[in-house]
Amino acid sequence: MKTIYLAGFDVFRKDALAWGEQLKALCARHGYEGLFPLDQAAPEGLSGPDTARWIYQANVALIRRADLVLANLGDFRGPGEPDSGTAFEVGFAVALQKPVWGYAAEAGTLRDRVPASINAEGEAHDARGYLVEDFGLPMNLMLACSVHLVHGDAEACLAALAEAGRRATGSSS
Repeated sequence: MKTIYLAGFDVFRKDALAWGEQLKALCARHGYEGLFPLDQAAPEGLSGPDTARWIYQANVALIRRADLVLANLGDFRGPGEPDSGTAFEVGFAVALQKPVWGYAAEAGTLRDRVPASINAEGEAHDARGYLVEDFGLPMNLMLACSVHLVHGDAEACLAALAEAGRRATGSSS
């Protein structure tokens, strides 16, 4: 059974442990074993920075162990911006040449969703004056071009992943 590292800001939910179990159950229904970052707890008594290093090392080890990554790339702390930790995990998995499937519920392009003003040249700039990418993609090109991106939730992404696996093996079930 292939293993999937479940990346995403879901670890910050109030019900993160229960949500992780739901995500792992979804994986199992589609024939995968889900690896959720909170499956292991940091040892007690570590300082804040030591706990952070332990979490980093544990998550990197899970990504190395996984066959692929499923990433929640939905808006986290602002429109068009996934969680930065998740973006790192996606990049790390891509560097390891692991397949990455991502999902986001938000519709529209990055340019559609980020509040911006238009200058005389027709360029969009955000409230801080930075250019907003306008490639017709739902998020920054480095994420949108490196993952199999599904519009929807984890269930939709897993269904698309399973269907792609069936097509690749010629199975119709």
